[in-house]
Amino acid sequence: MSVSFLDHPVVTGRYFYPRIQEYRDPFFVKCPDAELACYHNDNNDNARTVVMFHGNGEVVADYIELYVPVFSSLGFNSFIAEYRGYGMSSGSPGLVRMLDDVKYIIRSVGKPVEKLILFGRSVGSLYALHAASLFPGIPGLIIESGIADVHERMLMRLAPQELGVTHEQLENEVKKYFDHKGKLGKYKGKSLIMHAKGDSLVDSTNGKRLYEWASEPKELKLFDIGDHNDIFFANFEEYIECLSNFLGVK
Repeated sequence: MSVSFLDHPVVTGRYFYPRIQEYRDPFFVKCPDAELACYHNDNNDNARTVVMFHGNGEVVADYIELYVPVFSSLGFNSFIAEYRGYGMSSGSPGLVRMLDDVKYIIRSVGKPVEKLILFGRSVGSLYALHAASLFPGIPGLIIESGIADVHERMLMRLAPQELGVTHEQLENEVKKYFDHKGKLGKYKGKSLIMHAKGDSLVDSTNGKRLYEWASEPKELKLFDIGDHNDIFFANFEEYIECLSNFLGVK
């Protein structure tokens, strides 16, 4: 397991907002020191599966109600990944520690990589992008309200000296694990980047940078209305149409 000062309690306390919430029929993914209470909706053996990494302050139960019905209606199965300390999972969150969980999550879906689609929302973009770099044969990647520069985000919430490191050490450590430009460079599938123009939490320039770094074929959708946490609701019909077109559903 990777050991990094990015998993320092100061980082975890300011970056993650875990919430406990139970739901029926959890699908547990065993990691070396935690069990992740994910959810697997696998109703069609021939369909692709959308593997979803949710945002901060959200839990699997939220996505069962919102996204699973959408992807079911489009003919896709869903696998919603849960994080350590969230929902019904054991353990506690860790920015880098959770990167190690990604390979166990993808393997637990039980499908060949060519039958998977990755989806990462907000902080979930970190883990969807990591999955894309680990499994470049996955044919589709969807990033919604994603984060381009983790170093930039961290400096908004803490000072390097709180972790006992210099600015240069922090920047180098973040690049070691969260080089999103490099990760997108390894991924050769098609990408859809979605962001609200008026996102007040993660500026839309993040979406533009992720799109710039992605390889062709790629698509950028900037929604005229909505904010970070209501982009799905504020643009529901257009959002679904965008997903449908990207996934090749008519």
